[in-house]
Amino acid sequence: MLKPEEAWRLIAPHLHALAPTDVACDDALGLLLAEPIEATVDLPQADVSAMDGYILTGPVAAGDTLPVVATIAAGVAGDVVLEPGTAARIMTGAVVPKGGERVIPVELTDGGEQVVRIDRTVDAGAHIRRRGEVVAAGAPLLEPGIPLVAGTLSLLAAHGHQHVSVVRRPTVAVLNTGDEVVPATEVPAPGQLRDSNGPFLQAALATLGIPAIRLGIAPDDRDLMRESMTKGLEADVLLVTGGVSMGAFDFAEDLLQELGCELLFDAVAIQPGKPLVVGRHTRQQEGTGWVLGLPGNPASVMATFWLFARPVLNRLLGHQDGFWHGALLAETAVDLPPGKDRDRFLAASVYRKEGRIVATARLPRGSHDLAAYGQGHALLRIPPHAPPTPAGGPCEVLPLVDWLQDPR
Repeated sequence: MLKPEEAWRLIAPHLHALAPTDVACDDALGLLLAEPIEATVDLPQADVSAMDGYILTGPVAAGDTLPVVATIAAGVAGDVVLEPGTAARIMTGAVVPKGGERVIPVELTDGGEQVVRIDRTVDAGAHIRRRGEVVAAGAPLLEPGIPLVAGTLSLLAAHGHQHVSVVRRPTVAVLNTGDEVVPATEVPAPGQLRDSNGPFLQAALATLGIPAIRLGIAPDDRDLMRESMTKGLEADVLLVTGGVSMGAFDFAEDLLQELGCELLFDAVAIQPGKPLVVGRHTRQQEGTGWVLGLPGNPASVMATFWLFARPVLNRLLGHQDGFWHGALLAETAVDLPPGKDRDRFLAASVYRKEGRIVATARLPRGSHDLAAYGQGHALLRIPPHAPPTPAGGPCEVLPLVDWLQDPR
């Protein structure tokens, strides 16, 4: 059985960022820029005031009084010409008038409207933003490979960009399987259970900005499952839950091979999530497609998604990611059991305490324990054969959400 790092090494060489595509800037949040962007305008586009105050020309001494000859508002193209010995009221962002040399902030004056007294002077050029000092038209603005976050989208808007070339989002199909699984909207009969895996995967994909293509629940019937899988393989990535273990009705692995998938492995030495199937297939016009067969138990689905599916999707999005990439050293708040013969991953709550990262693991009853894994916002790793760790000892955690917002 493969160690998780070994399993990832079989996947990584085949993962590449998807081809660029143009999207509206409003839809580009979190995506990677695919082509360089140049500035279209000077920023600022003119010499403007950096403060609310008074603009004047020539030196002035503390205690001088000057007549106020005009008021200059931001966004108004005026024709004020300042003469020596005069001042104009000016607002932040307003264009510096001809002859304007320095801006005296209003708090350094008596704030007069007709005549202003200067209580403290400033040097020539003070509080004036010069045209193009941030960036000049035609200069490099953004380089390929950077993520488009709120600030970069603001910068694009300032330069009039409505569309941008990005690494496209992968299409991801989600197929849940099992005769015993019913939609979450139904009341399960004895022996049945509501589908929790589909809603989890839809939400987890949304954290990456990827909408899920929900294929519903396939019963344990080879023909019906093959039909659903065939449709799912049209997507860049197909996520299947259930049907990948050793049961009499676990058809997923055989069907994927029948449908032309090359399986890289079908088991990983992790708990939960051992029966994990990862494969790829060639599509005639759209390059390599990926399929991940996740175990059916909720905890196993969650662990294998965060440990393997999320890194695969991030690599397709152009990000650097991998198994256990981004894990942090933390302090355990509870006693941790010894390691067994494979890596064990526990759901944990993580918070900051006096500059330290503290993790509280939730010890589950098994891979069916949705109550434990459903409340964690990090995974805590117990390596194979590790000795017991007392509370206060070191551990490693992988953040799953923005747990830094935890108020504790």
